[in-house]
Amino acid sequence: MQKIIEMRNISKQFPGILANDHVNFDLRKGEIHALLGENGAGKSTLMSILFGIYLPTEGEILKNGELINIHSPNDANNYGIGMVHQHFKLVEIFTILDNIIMGVEPNKNGFLERKRARKEIEDLCKQYDLWVDLDAKIQDVSVNMQQRTEILKMLYRHNEILIFDEPTAVLTPQEITQLMATMKNLTKEGKSIIFITHKLDEIMEVCDRVTVLRRGKVIGTINTKDTTKVDLSRMMVGRDVVFDIEKKPANVGDVILEVNNLTVVSERTKKNVVDNVSFRVRAGEIVCIAGVDGNGQSELGQAISGLIKAHSGQIILNGNDVTHKSIRFRNDNGMSHIPEDRHKHGLILADNVANNLALKKYHLNPFQKHGIINQKPINELAKKLIDNFDIRSGEGLKSRMGALSGGNQQKAIIAREIDKNSPFLLSIQTVRGLDVGAVEFSHRRIIHERDEGKAILLISFELDEVMSVSDRILVMYEGKIVKNVMATDIDVEELGLYMAGVKKDIVYPNQLSKPNLTAEIKEEENERKQA
Repeated sequence: MQKIIEMRNISKQFPGILANDHVNFDLRKGEIHALLGENGAGKSTLMSILFGIYLPTEGEILKNGELINIHSPNDANNYGIGMVHQHFKLVEIFTILDNIIMGVEPNKNGFLERKRARKEIEDLCKQYDLWVDLDAKIQDVSVNMQQRTEILKMLYRHNEILIFDEPTAVLTPQEITQLMATMKNLTKEGKSIIFITHKLDEIMEVCDRVTVLRRGKVIGTINTKDTTKVDLSRMMVGRDVVFDIEKKPANVGDVILEVNNLTVVSERTKKNVVDNVSFRVRAGEIVCIAGVDGNGQSELGQAISGLIKAHSGQIILNGNDVTHKSIRFRNDNGMSHIPEDRHKHGLILADNVANNLALKKYHLNPFQKHGIINQKPINELAKKLIDNFDIRSGEGLKSRMGALSGGNQQKAIIAREIDKNSPFLLSIQTVRGLDVGAVEFSHRRIIHERDEGKAILLISFELDEVMSVSDRILVMYEGKIVKNVMATDIDVEELGLYMAGVKKDIVYPNQLSKPNLTAEIKEEENERKQA
C-alpha cells in the first residue's frame, strides 16, 4: 500500500529532555494509524513536527516519496495536512464560525463572504453529524462543542492527511461512536488518519495499524488485527495493567456535601441548565454524575466549585453554607477540585511546575510568612508530588507547566488536589488524556481516598469509569436528576437509556440522602405501585 507520509529518524530535543529519539513512522493512504504511548512518550511532539508547530532537531519528512519542508502550520495545510489539537487552538472571544474560517476566509473582491462560509460549514455539520451553534462565542460553549469546532476547522480546509490528537477525550460515548463512524467514512473517501488516543477500545475498533512510543522511542508497529488490548498496554507502559479495579464495599458516614434545590441559569440562553437539583454525598462514598454532555453536569460542577453563581438553591459543604462564598473559602474549608478544563481553570501554564503544585497552599504557612512567598517548602512539596504521582517533565519542578504533555498536566492537578487532604473531592473528567497506566493509578488513588473517609463527587462522560469506580450513580438529563441507583444495580445498556432520556424515574430528595439506597428505592417503588 502506498506510503503517503514518511517520517525518518525524527529527533526533537527540548531543554532537559529528548522528546523524540530517531523515530521512524509512516502513514499509508486510506488507513487509520494509531499512535499510542504513555503520557509524555512524545506522540504529540511527533505530530506537532508533522504539522509544523515544531521543527525537528534532525530527521526528514516525505510525502508520496518526495522530500518536503514544513516550517509552519500554513506549510502543513498547503501539503494537505490538518490537525485537531488536544489543547484547543481557539480564540475565545470569537464565534465558532469565525474560528473555523480563520486564516482561510472566503472573500470576493476583498469582502468576506460569511453566508457562503456558513452554508459550507452547515453542510459539513450535517454530513458528519457535528452540530454546533455557529453564532456562539467559544467562551460561552462547552468543551465538547469546542472539540467539534476543532474538527470542523480541519474538515473545512479539505485536508487529505488528518491528525486527531486525543479527539475523544471530551466526547460522550454516543459522540465517540459517531466520530468513529466519521473517521471510517473519511478513509473511504481516500483520506488518511493519524489517531492519537489512550483508549485501547477505540484503537481496536477503527485502526488498521498501531505504532507504540515509549519515552521518545518506537517500541514497534503492529497490525491491529494481530494484537490485543493487553499486549498493547504492556508495550505502552512496560508492565501488565489492571483494567478492572477491585474495591471493597463503601463504608458510608456523615453527609459532607448537601445540594438543595439548586438551579443554574445559562447567561446565554437564559434557560435553566441545572433545574432544581438536590442530592447529598457522604463520607466514604463515590457518587458519580453521569449523562450525555450538555445536560447540566458541567454547570452543576462549576456551581459547586464556585466558578459560576447559582440562581437559587443551597450548597452546604462540611456544615458551611457556601452558596455565595468565594472559591478561596471553599478551597480552605473542605473542597478539592479537579476541573473539567485544566488550562482555563486548573493551571498557570506560563509558571513553573513547583508553583502550580502549590496554587492551593501558597497563602498558608509555611509557604508564606508575613505575605512573602517562601520558595523552599514550595519546592519540597513539588518534589514529593512529582515523585509520588510520576509527573514527568524535562527540568522537573523548574519546568514551565505549559511545556508538559497534557497527561502530565492532568497528573499535576490530581496530585495537588489529593494532597490537600480535603474531606470533599469534586472531580470532573478526572482521567481526561491519561494513559492506561495513569488511569489505573488515578482510580486506585480515588478509591483510596474514599476508603480514608473522603466524600467524592465525580462528573464523568466515561462509562467505563462510571461503572467501575462509582458506588452510586446519579444520571442527569436536561438539567434534572432522572435516576439514582447503586452502581451494582444497573448495567451499561440501561444506564445509556437514562442518559439518553428514554427512561426516567421520579427521584425523591430523601432517596438522595440515605446510605442504603437500593432497599429504600425499591421499597418506595413498591409502595407507589400498591397505591
